[in-house]
Amino acid sequence: MDVARVIEIEHKFVVPPTFDIPAFELALSTCGQARRITIDVADRYFLTADGIARAYLLRHRFDDTLHHLTLKSFGGDTQVRDEINLDLGHHAGAQAALVDAFVHRMGMVWTAAVAKAGIVWHFADCEVVYYHATGGGREVRCVEFEATDTRSESAALATITRYEQATGFDAATRTAVPLLQLLYPDAPLRA
Repeated sequence: MDVARVIEIEHKFVVPPTFDIPAFELALSTCGQARRITIDVADRYFLTADGIARAYLLRHRFDDTLHHLTLKSFGGDTQVRDEINLDLGHHAGAQAALVDAFVHRMGMVWTAAVAKAGIVWHFADCEVVYYHATGGGREVRCVEFEATDTRSESAALATITRYEQATGFDAATRTAVPLLQLLYPDAPLRA
């Protein structure tokens, strides 16, 4: 198995509601060509008994471009963590009832929903995302820098640093807290 394909290396920054998206986009333009898309994402998270024991959760994502069932590790710093995506494809729709049945059979003990709206800039070596997320009666705005080549942790972090510096972010101010925990602080996501 190619371990690089199941590792996520990213930095997340919580930004204020007054975050200047046009200025951020202008700074990003100095990083090269990017494919820019807007996103509206519906994520559903599931925590099973085994997930609690082994520190992972499942995420079901269905949007215009992705339909994934994802295993994500939790606990500790979110800079480097497991992320295994199964592509469910769009051919059969969201399949929410089937995903629910699948996860319930695994002993689901907790679930949550997160809605995100934002912008994604796809560069050759990095995915940069700004989003406004809601869930659990809370909302948060974030900027994420995720290296697309994770074969070398040090090279991936160097890539992220280059984009952070170009846009005025400092890794020392990133959050190590996962989005789900920002929106659901009482979620049982302790490892």
